[in-house]
Amino acid sequence: MNPALFDPDSLEKITIGTSGLGKRTGADEAVAAALLESPFRQLDTSNNYAGGRSEALLGQAIAAAGGLPTGKVVFSKADQDPRTGAFDGDRVRRSFDETTERLGLDTLPLYQLHDPYTISVTQGMAPGGPVEALIRLRDEGRIGAIGIAAGERDLVEDYIRTDAFDVVLTHNRWTIVDRTAETILRLANERGMTVFNAAPFGGGLLGGSTFRGQSYGYQPASAEFLAHLERVRALCAEWSLSVAAVALAFSMREPRIHTTVVGIYSRQRLDELPGLVATEIPEAFWPALDALGEPPASPTD
Repeated sequence: MNPALFDPDSLEKITIGTSGLGKRTGADEAVAAALLESPFRQLDTSNNYAGGRSEALLGQAIAAAGGLPTGKVVFSKADQDPRTGAFDGDRVRRSFDETTERLGLDTLPLYQLHDPYTISVTQGMAPGGPVEALIRLRDEGRIGAIGIAAGERDLVEDYIRTDAFDVVLTHNRWTIVDRTAETILRLANERGMTVFNAAPFGGGLLGGSTFRGQSYGYQPASAEFLAHLERVRALCAEWSLSVAAVALAFSMREPRIHTTVVGIYSRQRLDELPGLVATEIPEAFWPALDALGEPPASPTD
């Protein structure tokens, strides 16, 4: 890890996720500009978000602002070749060059191996593989820290056990209705890794969004899972708390999590976020939530 580029102790509790940025023609330019003007200093993107448009929009906003505003940081991720699926060391180099060109930045504080599903962990760690390329970019001073970011829990755990990474990003697996990232958090904590917890709203279901219907983590939710969620909703209503505020606070209060990544896809969602962050949850609420019992197996498990 290069502390001159990446300092875990300076991370704020909230990171803005931009996976939805670039999917709407016209409207997202204003959202990208608003992200740079917002009080949230950390932005997370990836080479393949919206086919590269997420990074491109952020880069346009950075250029329009005369450069990255003081205090703002952008994290990104290396992705497989979108045409061939190749994910070797050469592809990581090309992915990094594409990312930095779009963003208009020479260095990145954090660059992560993202969804390496077309290769095995052995291939990922082999000479000439993607992890070796990430390490070399870090050694060259182009990257401050390297991370693993993926949705498959077992895969993430295997990469953590290689001891090659500074950072891990998990998503949809540590929420008020899903605790399946427990092993990831434990392994990362044992190694002194920095943990990013993304999607505290489970892909929208816990944040009041209905555009994905009754799905959690991008998968259809079972009747048992939805029944548990209804009990959570009823408890929140009893305490006059919004489910979204509780879901966000649940991630923010976990000591093994350094920052929570909240996806922003509209100006309204961005404007609502400070209020959610500032919501005070009575300490007595958490034992009441625990009393509902262990959440059933989530659709992502």
